[in-house]
Amino acid sequence: MPISPTPPRPAPVRRGPAPVRNGRFQAFTRTMWLLFGGGLLAFILYVSAVNVNFMNLFGRMPNLRTLENPKSELASEIYSADGVLLGKYFRENRTPVDYKDLPQNVIDALIATEDVRFEQHSGIDFKGLFAIPYYLLSGRSRGSSTLTQQVAKVLFRTREDLNDGTLNSDGKLGLLITKTKEWLLAIKLERNYTKREILRMYLNTVDYGSNAFGINTAAKTFFNKSPKQLTTPEAATLVGIVNAPSRFSPAAHPVRSKRRRNWVLQQMVRANYLSADEMRRDTTQAIVLHYSVENSAQGLAPYFRTEVAKYLQTWARETDHDLYADGLKIYTTLDSRMQVYAEKAVAEHLALQQKWFSAQWKGQLPWRDENGKVIPNFLATSMRRTQRYKSLMERYDGNRDSVNYYLRHKYRMTVFSWQGEREMLMSPMDSLDYYKRYLRAGFLAVNPLNGYIKAWVGGPNYKFFKFDHVRQGKRQPGSTFKPIVYTAAIDQGYSPCFPRPDVATTFPGEAGRPPYTPHNFEGGYSGRTFTLRQALARSMNSITAWLVYKLGPETVVAYAKRLGITSPIDPVPAVGFGASDCSIYELCGAYGTFVNKGVHTTPIMVTRIEDKNGNELRQFVAQTKEALSEETAYVMTNMLQASTTEPGGTSTILHTGFKFPFQIGAKTGTTSNYSDAWFMGITPDLVCGMWVGGEDRSIHFRTGAYGQGARLALPLYGIFMKKVIADKNISINTQPFPAPAAPLTIELDCSKYYGSMQRDTIPYDQKLTQPSTNDLDDKDI
Repeated sequence: MPISPTPPRPAPVRRGPAPVRNGRFQAFTRTMWLLFGGGLLAFILYVSAVNVNFMNLFGRMPNLRTLENPKSELASEIYSADGVLLGKYFRENRTPVDYKDLPQNVIDALIATEDVRFEQHSGIDFKGLFAIPYYLLSGRSRGSSTLTQQVAKVLFRTREDLNDGTLNSDGKLGLLITKTKEWLLAIKLERNYTKREILRMYLNTVDYGSNAFGINTAAKTFFNKSPKQLTTPEAATLVGIVNAPSRFSPAAHPVRSKRRRNWVLQQMVRANYLSADEMRRDTTQAIVLHYSVENSAQGLAPYFRTEVAKYLQTWARETDHDLYADGLKIYTTLDSRMQVYAEKAVAEHLALQQKWFSAQWKGQLPWRDENGKVIPNFLATSMRRTQRYKSLMERYDGNRDSVNYYLRHKYRMTVFSWQGEREMLMSPMDSLDYYKRYLRAGFLAVNPLNGYIKAWVGGPNYKFFKFDHVRQGKRQPGSTFKPIVYTAAIDQGYSPCFPRPDVATTFPGEAGRPPYTPHNFEGGYSGRTFTLRQALARSMNSITAWLVYKLGPETVVAYAKRLGITSPIDPVPAVGFGASDCSIYELCGAYGTFVNKGVHTTPIMVTRIEDKNGNELRQFVAQTKEALSEETAYVMTNMLQASTTEPGGTSTILHTGFKFPFQIGAKTGTTSNYSDAWFMGITPDLVCGMWVGGEDRSIHFRTGAYGQGARLALPLYGIFMKKVIADKNISINTQPFPAPAAPLTIELDCSKYYGSMQRDTIPYDQKLTQPSTNDLDDKDI
């Protein structure tokens, strides 16, 4: 039987739901692709708009030039002439280091802690970015910023300088815009710099707290080391700080900092930078700090450095430089060794003088008028001149009751003493009373041949006494001004051997002023005859007054200006006794003219400035001018030596007491009521000027036994020179003063004229009882 063929299968019947389901899926797919494409396009447009700051909605972005030359604030450094770092100028204390000076343990700790995939990504760590939702859902916080993004944030100040768009003010939107900028900048940085360069930028810019910016400053601040000297636990400690400097500072929070350090060490193990055994060993170590925050009061010559900063501000403005951010190298004239001796000499001398002063006024108020009576309301009047008082008056709208309450409210404060800093409970009025009783001083040493300043001490202690008594402070110079009178006399034809009796000279009254008769130090006149050389050596007022009378006050003022005194000087009869204020700085320039053969050289502080790359920006030279003839200058140098060699000279103690075996020219100075004590000392290549006194003229010793220049100022010079001479590494000229090339036309040997003139061999202004230490209490400040 034939097999019938298999009938064909009927075509499947298409049911309705399937085509509908497929159509919906395709529609959904198309919608998703459209949404994705639209979102991607929107994101691209958004990123492009941020990048170009479209319509100023998003804030600025750095241009290519800025990106290739990013600028972070670098501390400028100031050096002495002998290569010692004196200090820094900074707003952010940052001194960069090269990559080769970065230790591997710091780099390993940083990558393990902050960006473990640093070597793999190109600025943005997408793996870390996409993991954020997981960490948020699990209740853990986790940052996603790469090291490159953090460099962008710090280096270009994305949250400060670049946060100036119209939309930046909105909190969440502003944060999104800022993060977008950091992503863009991170990608650009990765294109323009190597990984090593990015690491170097990070470690040189990041903030470690305690005013330490960059690993170099941080290592010094916390451990007093260079980065290369850091141990692995120390490196981990510093890396642990950067996440939150105030929270993880080992100085402020040692326990918390140690936990953070140990966590960093654990991260180093996870990243295979450290073995488990090494981690266990390191985590047991204590954090041993050598903590010291750098500030302007630290280091050598703080008064000098402050004056240099003032001097350079004009140059910086004119040349578009920032002294506090450009990383400049400033090379000065200062000799660090002389500066150390000057600071020690001032401290040694003032500590002793303060004991005498405190003992003399113990239990009494030292602020007295010309008649020795206590000045009423002295402290209240002084307080009204202070910035504290003015600030309180402004804060409380002139309400004196509120102001007086806070002026008398006691606080715990650190105060200065010669035995070291003290913690005391004081009100602002108590503090003012306390510090008004302290003697102040200024000291300057200059090489007169080139004007180089070698040492500068402006006060007892810069931290507590900011006022500079070298250049900022100006007081009556007393008899240290007399050589200017004698200079004018020599130029007008008077000889050092010219005889003149010790008698009164009266200046007639004029313009409503009564007649004026200057008196000698001891009050009377001997009637004996003295040469001008003797008169200057003994600092006799009567003969100086006669010279001023003969020359005229205007002539004396003119010579003062020629010799570099720039302060206003009144052409009055008392001009020869230093009645007009001037500074130590000015007097050193004037005396230097005598030593420098009549050429006035303005004292100079800076020799050159270099940029951060070592390129020279400017050289400085001292200003000079011909002020005197070489002969007149040499005659004055010789006459100033008489103060140390003539019987009765005011400075003979330099040879008899301090035993200096070389030629020294000198002049002491004392003003009314012993308010100011001065001394000027000269050798062939060093001029030293100094002043000692109270902050106010009304605060001073009672008698010349303590308060005259020969007692209160001169010993400071002796102490300083003893230290300098003892240091064989310091070369100063102790040979005789060089004579002029041309033969002298002025006679200097006056001994044949003395005859019966020379009887008294004791300086009349030193016939006072020597100060005694028997009445001093060791507790006196």
